Amino acid sequence: MTDQPNILLIMTDQQRYDSLGCYGAEFAHTPRLDAMAKQGVRFEHCYVNNPICTPSRASLMTGQNILDHGVHQLYGKLADNFTLFPKHLQSLGYHTSLVGKLHVSDYKIEAETRHPNDGFDDYYWCHDPTIALDSKFNGYANWLSKKNPTYLEELKLKRWGAPAPADLHMTTWAAQQTVELIRNRKDDQPFFIKMSVFDPHNPYHDCPPQYAAKVDMTKMPQRIGMDTDMSKQPQGIQQEHVGSYMGAYSKFTDEAITDMRRGYHGSVSLIDEKVGQVLDELEQQGIADNTLVIFVSDHGDMLGDHQLLAKGAFFYDACTRVPLLMRWPKQLKADQLRKDLAQVNDLAATILAAAGMSHDAIATAMPDAHDLLHNQTHTVRDTAVCHYLNTGISSTSTLTPNYFDPPIYASMIRDDQFKLNVYWSGADGRECQLFDMHNDPHECNDLIDDAAFTEVKTRLFTQLESIVEGQSFIAPCS
Repeated sequence: MTDQPNILLIMTDQQRYDSLGCYGAEFAHTPRLDAMAKQGVRFEHCYVNNPICTPSRASLMTGQNILDHGVHQLYGKLADNFTLFPKHLQSLGYHTSLVGKLHVSDYKIEAETRHPNDGFDDYYWCHDPTIALDSKFNGYANWLSKKNPTYLEELKLKRWGAPAPADLHMTTWAAQQTVELIRNRKDDQPFFIKMSVFDPHNPYHDCPPQYAAKVDMTKMPQRIGMDTDMSKQPQGIQQEHVGSYMGAYSKFTDEAITDMRRGYHGSVSLIDEKVGQVLDELEQQGIADNTLVIFVSDHGDMLGDHQLLAKGAFFYDACTRVPLLMRWPKQLKADQLRKDLAQVNDLAATILAAAGMSHDAIATAMPDAHDLLHNQTHTVRDTAVCHYLNTGISSTSTLTPNYFDPPIYASMIRDDQFKLNVYWSGADGRECQLFDMHNDPHECNDLIDDAAFTEVKTRLFTQLESIVEGQSFIAPCS
């Protein structure tokens, strides 16, 4: 294919959709990402395939849903026979680079060995700023060893300590490494770079204070769902409320959660600045016009909404809906808003289509992924589907024996207006939630027992049941 675009995929970790100004966050300081949204396409309703890191990232990198790729847990492993989409890009003539987090398998596996079909020519891996710093693959640690070896040794002593200095931050490194790759590219070969940072993932307090200060806390909205009777929620949500991997919700004061939110959104402001530096480099190199830039995250963060923390077995938009921005001046009109449904695994098909892979080849490799940028009727999703399928690794894992990971099996299906959540293995069989996303966007009014919505519930459940048919986690009707 002639004139193939360069492709830059920027991925954050645990970033909810409403953390950017362009998504209505008046408190946020995100001028560069807001400008990117105006220069291209903003997707209003992008949902993840799973609300935790590893399964979601496996879906992104393979184009598969989690029932097909089989990575269900945070410490799972993507089987060697799966192909990550950069491998296809190599076949299309691209030079491919990873900068930062991959996490399609447990980090201890990735620190020792690469996936045989990861498809990266350059591999500057880093799981998070404090993990596996002795790994031969750790690009961030290698950078620190030259820039500030004393700080590197401090990181090895204590995980998730004090705020990281901005000039030594993992996000800063990722941006600088990406800029270097852009500068050193071959003029006669298109490139693909995946720049993947750890923020705004907890612990929240690692945000440099000058970036936390950019957040206008006077405009921060009140937490959602604070009046909800948690005893009436599905058993899986009750479990997460009293014992998430961060601990019980009740142990966190209002002040502590406010500090979490400040640090979280401060990290987003740091990301915004560093993304801006990368975009500036594209301009300076004269290649911005034919570079497809995609900004997305792997899942969101509850930040205390609905009396829940971080991520887990729940499908509120704060956890399952993520920002998705695309900019490609040569091909995409500016200031577009897309309100149709999209999913994170669609990005694999979208990138491959932009690179010149045929529709038939994409459909064969990843039949559940939709090309989001081409005007074909099959690209519009009728529904978005998300699964949480954990089996209680905390009781058996030698990796993280104390990690909260209860045996909960749940699924979400959302159409244009309604969202149905099904907990397949509740105490009394199935437990469900139903929300009208048009009239109740904060998901505070559960309609599951409202007879006026029986047809909606039945229709969505039938669709969802056909998707999970034959799966071992299905419980009988209560």
